[in-house]
Amino acid sequence: MARSHRLVLVPGLLCDGALWHHQTEHLKDQCEVLVADLTQDNSITAMAERVLATAPTTFALAGLSLGGYVAQEIMRQAPERVERLALLDTNARADTEEQRKTRRDLIKLAEMGTFKGVTPRLLPNLIHPSRMNDPSVAGVVMEMAERVGQQAFKRQQEAIMGRKDGRGDLEAIRVPTLVLAGRQDVLCPPQVQEEMAGHLPNSKLVLVEDCGHLVSLERPEATTALFRYWLA
Repeated sequence: MARSHRLVLVPGLLCDGALWHHQTEHLKDQCEVLVADLTQDNSITAMAERVLATAPTTFALAGLSLGGYVAQEIMRQAPERVERLALLDTNARADTEEQRKTRRDLIKLAEMGTFKGVTPRLLPNLIHPSRMNDPSVAGVVMEMAERVGQQAFKRQQEAIMGRKDGRGDLEAIRVPTLVLAGRQDVLCPPQVQEEMAGHLPNSKLVLVEDCGHLVSLERPEATTALFRYWLA
């Protein structure tokens, strides 16, 4: 099959290319895959500008969680460059004051002593309970967090806290859009996904069963299969 697409994958908070390992490996025949770097900047705007500076002229775009916030900002900055969009386990709302307080507390915690990244205490927010002891999921999450590190974690949290409510902006997105999430995602639950899909004029909503916040890592085969369909 000719590789007709370029696909830019945007990872979430404390994540790197390992979040997209299955998609990167198994979509090679269909597209050229690039993974964005969200470790350098402390605002969603700057993150989006950095992705656009290194991305091809036109591309398909998929972002998970923080990556989804950045993908939405890319659609505000350069909608003409994006051929299709996938928003995974993400949200178009701004943080509530309570969520900001939690993030500030996590930043304080990160500044004290050794940075542990994603601890076993935080894992239940990220992955389905059935995968808590699965090294191919839980282990990968902890390893990614360690690689991303303390300083990038603080920058990413600042960026997330400062993001705007983008629900109204979704109405302007005309490209085919996949809204994909784990049905058991506690951070971005199904009603949030339904709300986003409701604002997107050309969207398809898919909720994957027995899955938490990291659908591309927890249910890799399902995510890759859905991407094939979306890219086609």
